[in-house]
Amino acid sequence: MASIASIDNAFSLIRGRIPGQVIIQYTDSCNGKCPQCGMRVTEQFKRSKFSEEEVKKIIDAASKQGVQALSFTGGEPFLYDEEILNLIRYAGDCNIEYIRTGTNGFIFRDSDSLGFEDKIKRLAESLSRTKLRNFWISIDSAEPETHERMRGLTGVIKGIEKALPIFHEFGIYPAANLGINRNTGGIGKIPSKMSDKNEFYTDFRNAFKEFYGFVINLGFTMVNACYPMSVDNDSKTDLQATYGATSTDNIIAFSKEEKIQVFKALLDTIPEFRSKIRLFTPLVSLYSLIKQYEGHGEHCLPCRGGIDFFFVSAKDGNTYPCGYRGTDNMGKFYNLDVKSIKEKPFCKKCDWECFRDPSELIGYLINSINNPLKFIIKNEKDKKYRELWKKDINYYRACDFFDGRKAPQQEKLKKFEV
Repeated sequence: MASIASIDNAFSLIRGRIPGQVIIQYTDSCNGKCPQCGMRVTEQFKRSKFSEEEVKKIIDAASKQGVQALSFTGGEPFLYDEEILNLIRYAGDCNIEYIRTGTNGFIFRDSDSLGFEDKIKRLAESLSRTKLRNFWISIDSAEPETHERMRGLTGVIKGIEKALPIFHEFGIYPAANLGINRNTGGIGKIPSKMSDKNEFYTDFRNAFKEFYGFVINLGFTMVNACYPMSVDNDSKTDLQATYGATSTDNIIAFSKEEKIQVFKALLDTIPEFRSKIRLFTPLVSLYSLIKQYEGHGEHCLPCRGGIDFFFVSAKDGNTYPCGYRGTDNMGKFYNLDVKSIKEKPFCKKCDWECFRDPSELIGYLINSINNPLKFIIKNEKDKKYRELWKKDINYYRACDFFDGRKAPQQEKLKKFEV
């Protein structure tokens, strides 16, 4: 089966397509108070949730159309833990290869209670019996009290630290998921507005170091960074988010000049930690985003949202090219003929890493296969891009392509010490 899948994937690349990814927002209900998210519990709007049967229709369609990656997100998916577990099992039975989901961490509260370890063992064992590949836990700050204040979820960091060895015992290696914000390194360490770009860069450089050290000490073996998403639905942009994981709050609202320094700081910090923890964020994607914000958009490959990647909203049950192009309603996913989509990638309007990172990594490979002359010319003009891409691919191999069902291979990671 693996060899057949590899052959199918090769043909997809030759046709200029990527084996698909679908993100299903199972619900927009949440019990967190995160200032960086419009779905926080304090927001007043009518909450929505899919039925299991409707999601199974989407999964059936995804499987038939060769989609290989499926994510269940929220809101907070584990408000409906049994339903999510059922759907993970169903997706696995439908031969979806890469299944992901995660939590804001509320399930790790009350870790001193008598039944805590048994509860976590039941969850870890249930997940281990499915074909779930990756499980994320959101962490906002290197300071436990800051993270818990932002989320409105007290005691979760202590609970996460207790829970991680239990998950590892059952062959589940959760990833820490950082939504980059001004509190990443702790409260007051990042100014509300950049006055000096060098100082702002240094502040974020230190914040990322603090954060990576913190999650390593907690016991995580894998970490990802979500780029700051702040979409203003005004006349300055035609982006209208259907996915509520965005906010206008200053904690994640960055100017173009500030984003350049944030991405530079992350780009320079990642190599220091690649030998210590499996660090998903690709260098080539950060480099491209920096170039884009510096005014050199030709360095950045367009997103493949709406072509190979899709977001299905809990709000109306419809499909969108991503969570942020909310005016581009594509209807029900099971009514789409994905393979017949002829549109070429064009969009660079947001920084949603779920779609932008794979678009950059795999899009580069597609270009090398389908337009070799343009590929060669671009590489001669931008050798740094090529070198970063090669480093990313070699590192991804050493990380077993971030398989969350495998422990890290430390000997392979040591090769990336700097």
